Amino acid sequence: MRIKRAIISRVTLTMLLAAPAYAEDQIFKANQTSQPLTKTDKAITNTLPSDKSDKTLSSENTDSKALTITAKRRFEYLQKVPIAETLLTRDQALKVNIHDIPAMFQFIPSANFRTDAATKNRAVFIRGIGTISASPGAEPAVSTMIDGVVMARTGQATVDLYDLDHLEVLKGPQGTAFGKNASAGVINITTSQPTKEFHGYGDISYFSGNEYRISGGVSGTLIPDKLIANASFLFGNYDGNVHNIYLNKMVNGYEHRGGRTKFVWTPNDTTTVTLGLDYMYSNDNAPNGIFTSTSQVAYPTGIATHSAALEAALKAEGITPSKYNTTISNDAMTRSIDHNGGASITIDQDLGGGYNLTSISAYRRWRSLATVDYDELTQAYPGLPSSIDHETVNFWQASEELRIASPKGHFFDYVAGFFYMHGNDFETYTRSYDAVSGSPPLSAFGAGRFTTTTNNYAIFGEGHLNFTKKFRAILGLRLMRDDISYNFNRQSTSSVSVSGIRPSFASSGSTANNGYTDRIGLQYDITRDIHSYFTYAHGYTGPAFNVFFNMAATDTAALKPETNDTYEIGLKTDLWDHRITANFAAFIENFSNYQATLLKQVAGGRITPLVNAGTVSSKGVEGDITVRPIRSLTLGGNFAYTHAVVDHFDCAADAPASCNIDGKTLPFSPRWKFVFSANYIKDITDRLTFSVGSNYTWQSRTQYSLTETPDTVQESYGIWNMNTSIEDKKNKLRLTIIIRNIMNKHYASFMTYGDFAGTVNFIPRDYGRYGGFTIHKDF
Repeated sequence: MRIKRAIISRVTLTMLLAAPAYAEDQIFKANQTSQPLTKTDKAITNTLPSDKSDKTLSSENTDSKALTITAKRRFEYLQKVPIAETLLTRDQALKVNIHDIPAMFQFIPSANFRTDAATKNRAVFIRGIGTISASPGAEPAVSTMIDGVVMARTGQATVDLYDLDHLEVLKGPQGTAFGKNASAGVINITTSQPTKEFHGYGDISYFSGNEYRISGGVSGTLIPDKLIANASFLFGNYDGNVHNIYLNKMVNGYEHRGGRTKFVWTPNDTTTVTLGLDYMYSNDNAPNGIFTSTSQVAYPTGIATHSAALEAALKAEGITPSKYNTTISNDAMTRSIDHNGGASITIDQDLGGGYNLTSISAYRRWRSLATVDYDELTQAYPGLPSSIDHETVNFWQASEELRIASPKGHFFDYVAGFFYMHGNDFETYTRSYDAVSGSPPLSAFGAGRFTTTTNNYAIFGEGHLNFTKKFRAILGLRLMRDDISYNFNRQSTSSVSVSGIRPSFASSGSTANNGYTDRIGLQYDITRDIHSYFTYAHGYTGPAFNVFFNMAATDTAALKPETNDTYEIGLKTDLWDHRITANFAAFIENFSNYQATLLKQVAGGRITPLVNAGTVSSKGVEGDITVRPIRSLTLGGNFAYTHAVVDHFDCAADAPASCNIDGKTLPFSPRWKFVFSANYIKDITDRLTFSVGSNYTWQSRTQYSLTETPDTVQESYGIWNMNTSIEDKKNKLRLTIIIRNIMNKHYASFMTYGDFAGTVNFIPRDYGRYGGFTIHKDF
């Protein structure tokens, strides 16, 4: 008994080993009749496992009829939702060692990610549209939600997703259902749910580069028929794949640890209360760029400007810049330390007659402390000053959503509600400057303190007019108001601008705007397994203030809201007795007052202010295809063709020729992106199951800068990965071997200019070939 208790106490995240046949039967019947899920059905759906050990190790083999998503704020079946979406499950992520949004987006053709040394500067793109901004006075165009709670800042959402159940990428404007900052799309993340019966598991992983991850969890009943709960934890570490020769330390790695728990209380047959608590500590030491060149190539002339000072400095430091360079020489350890956590209470009340009332009350806090080696060297050189940044972010948000869902199966069904969010941000930012030559002053220091307060209010509703069982209209509307205010103060020891530091400046301001999003469309079920739809949607991203360390009088005006009109046509099919699932969508998106950052300089130091860039558009076709020719084999092919361009950039009257980027590609929008996969699973004995999987991702050349500079383009590349597993069903034990980037293809996840000179790369975890194993144990 003591041994058993000791084993149980060491485990912390739950998965069901096998779902009852009754669960799948009820889901199939509900799908056939298009009736709303009952409370029992919802509970069954929530507790379906990501991997069914009695059926398959790969979620790609799961019948699409059993997949439910919450794309319209109620449980619905993936194939019947009139939205272009891509679903990534826990199993799929584990099989290729991915555990955060940047890595997951490698396997989602319509999505891309912009990395940075500081967490708050990272950005998400869907169909080539996203918002790059460090300003707390701006909201991203792509919304991220975790368990129904919207994350106001992108930096909150880039944490380790160790307790993932599934991730949905919803493409195009989703404002009527999700509202806040969802004009380009939504990343909807769902973590594991508690189960009634006791379950537990543990995972141990180790990969080359000294990457290890230890996670686990438990789930079960605390009070019979009243209270169930789960708890999970993670310890993870990776040394990195970049060598800082000055500090003699590997960097570009991470240290993560955290925990998550949920309590589900059922006081009676009509009420369910869910309390969610989570905390994650992240210590990421991604460098502020790796030098690939000492030159910068101008657009549109193509003239290269070589920095002799940088060439001499790098030679003295022992760095040889090239596109294959993986060494830096920094005297400061660039890192971003984040504390991210919160609490939510979700109350589901069955009102009778098929009506359901849901309340989600949430509080979240994000604290980020970043140190950035701004000069990217160890000391000052002639023409190259020494400069180091220190910044802190203290952000908290409180939100409330109250919505009602009507029963389905009537002429009119709907989801409607109210949303409110309050956000408060306080930041400090310091930058030092020391030079050995040039004009006075040769030393300076700047310190900024700024606060931003935001309030968002909205009422929303979306529903269907069911003209027949096969034909329906889609109607949705969201009315919202945004209030934003800021206070800014920067003190500088220099009365003139020096590299990357402007003189002292103070400012404050506020703005408010009323906006709306809408969605109208038609949906027709051609057959029981073939569904078509056409929608028009108007998207809205609220007004913004360009609050950043180098803010000046020219940056104080509020940016206009970003709006867009999107047209989408889609087809979702299940063919050949559900052995083939093929979903396609074509879209046209037109954006006005596009909010984007521009690369500028202050006395030779790089800054990136936010501007209303003008009009942009994105047009394309997407497809997600899964084929199951035999029970043991699953083949997948996903693709996206995205033509995202600047239609017209608003240049000032005295702007240089380089400002004219009309017709040029938007950053982080490859024209083509493919993901191919194959998974085979076979029972080799009654006890042992063997599986092997392979996937290949490819994307065309990608521009990383809105300035369209020729030397910030990543050429096309492809990555091939493999995995194989052996499972002992009797002992509930599985060993998985994973190899990433088999062909050892080097590529950059981001390219930009150095802060003073040259060009730099940021490289991903799979920059080169690596491998390892994962041991999974169920209890």
